[in-house]
Amino acid sequence: MIKISSALKQDEIVELLNAYDDNDLEFSFVKKEGIALYFETNASDLEEAASTAKALIKGQPWGSILYFQSIPA
Repeated sequence: MIKISSALKQDEIVELLNAYDDNDLEFSFVKKEGIALYFETNASDLEEAASTAKALIKGQPWGSILYFQSIPA
């Protein structure tokens, strides 16, 4: 499981990661607690999954200026 903490664009983050399915890596939204969004992933390396999620978010037009954190949970 990974945790994305962001006060803004939470719906867009959930939509982005739920739709991602590439290189045998998938994310599935589990729950929201405050500004934290939790995602299940089929990745064996959670650090790599968190890095991939961060890169996906940063790759969006709105993601390059977004302040957020992506870590294994």
